[in-house]
Formats: sequence, structure tokens, C-alpha cells
Amino acid sequence: MKVKVKVKNELDRRFQKVVKTPAGFDFFAAIHDFVEHIESSTSLLGSLSPRTKINREQKIPGKYNHLKQIYQGFEDVNGKSGVDLGHARMMVLVELKKIKNNDISENNPFWKKRELFRKLTGEIYERLIVGGSI
Repeated sequence: MKVKVKVKNELDRRFQKVVKTPAGFDFFAAIHDFVEHIESSTSLLGSLSPRTKINREQKIPGKYNHLKQIYQGFEDVNGKSGVDLGHARMMVLVELKKIKNNDISENNPFWKKRELFRKLTGEIYERLIVGGSI
């Protein structure tokens, strides 16, 4: 029981950080931390499975994949260079590096969708809370 309370409290804390962090690189770092917590908890991750009908109806797997792109891109920003990332990951890396360097414009797809990402984080959070995984 205590483990579930601890997992829920940490999820709440990380979600509140996403909600309260103003747009900028720190916002994307908060999303990274939120996804990292989900990825580290099998009970949370299992609640987002594409195998359940409600998740498919609410398009939860696709929404979560958008957030996972940010998570992976953030890992790549802080990772080793010289590794072949593939086109999609490289594009995410380039856009996040621009945001990190305060080179922000509405031409940057990640910057342009920052409020969408905030909304998706809220939907994933609601699904985890309502879904009863914790």
C-alpha cells in the first residue's frame, strides 16, 4: 500500500511541475521527468497499454508517444554525440537543442505545440488517476 501512495505522490508532484513550469526548456525537462516516472513504474506503464479498449478509444497510446518523443529527445540532448539516432529522433534533438539555446520561434514544431503537450500530459495524468493504476 505504501508503495502505491509513494508512486501516486511522486506522479502528482511531477505533474504539478509540468502544470506550473512556464514555457521554455525547463517545461520540456518537466515533461521528461513526468514520463521518466511513468516509465519506471510498471503499474503506471501498464495502465497506458494499447490493449485496453478505453485507451484505444481515448487514443492514449498515441498521446503518450508524443510525450515519449520529448522524453527520448531530452535524453538525446544530454547524451553522447556520434550515435546514429535516425531521422525522427534527430529532428526532435535539433528542435529541443534550439529551445535549450533560447532559439524559439513558431517555426519550431515542439515550441509551437507546447500547450498541446501540456494538455496531453494532463490527459495522461487523468487516465492514470482515473484508471486506478495507483
